Amino acid sequence: MFLRTLTIVLVGLLSISSAYADNSGFPGRAKFPEVPVYEKADLMKNFNQVVIVDTRSSLEFETLRIKGAMNIPVASKSFEDQVQGLRATTTKPIVFYCNGRTCMKSYLSVKKASEAKVNNTFAYDAGMFEWADSYPQHAELMGASPVNREHIISLAKFKKHLLHPNTFGEEAYNLGNKSLILDVRDKFQRGAAGLFPGMERWASLDDREKLKSYIEQAKKENRTLFIYDEVGKQVRWLQYALEQAKFSNYYFMDNGAKAYYNEMMKEFGINKI
Repeated sequence: MFLRTLTIVLVGLLSISSAYADNSGFPGRAKFPEVPVYEKADLMKNFNQVVIVDTRSSLEFETLRIKGAMNIPVASKSFEDQVQGLRATTTKPIVFYCNGRTCMKSYLSVKKASEAKVNNTFAYDAGMFEWADSYPQHAELMGASPVNREHIISLAKFKKHLLHPNTFGEEAYNLGNKSLILDVRDKFQRGAAGLFPGMERWASLDDREKLKSYIEQAKKENRTLFIYDEVGKQVRWLQYALEQAKFSNYYFMDNGAKAYYNEMMKEFGINKI
């Protein structure tokens, strides 16, 4: 009992030190200064003394994840209930993670957990790509571990399918009914409406069946898929599903909806949002 208590105290002290980590390169730390964070190396050291929760969509989780993590999407209506249920089963620190340094879901998860009276929670904010690159033996890609880095879709291949926000809209409109625009943001990111009313469809990355049906529709009707998310990061996970379906006629919006809004603001002489 003493050793178990000592372990929990030591993990807690290490976690507290992580809360005062260097903020450079992590924009979310300034935006959520109240959220304690785990550095990558600290999470590896305490890998078996914490519970790791993936806050992304089921598609992202099933594609590439930290080995042993559980999936509780922060966009889920039952997020708070699931986290409360998890806390009822363990006293270990709960560490939330998402895609990378510009992804806010890990911070939002800690905040929502705190509001649900679930404490001793942290954000691992370096993200999934950095973890898989540093600790492939503690990651899973398409269910396989250790991760073979060569099987991760390269940044170069990803960039081949990127279009500038203005070009994205122009090409989609020019193709007319030979194009299919997909907004894959979750409900928190999307808000009330998408960027292309009347032309687009909405299928969050959590809705696997809906996404699959749109990919199949585009293949069957020989249409080009134009896909966008919030900041251009989440679509990288959808690329695995597209390639697996042997569908290559697709494009992503470079830097996502946020970049599209910024381009609109430029036209009106307004600073970036």
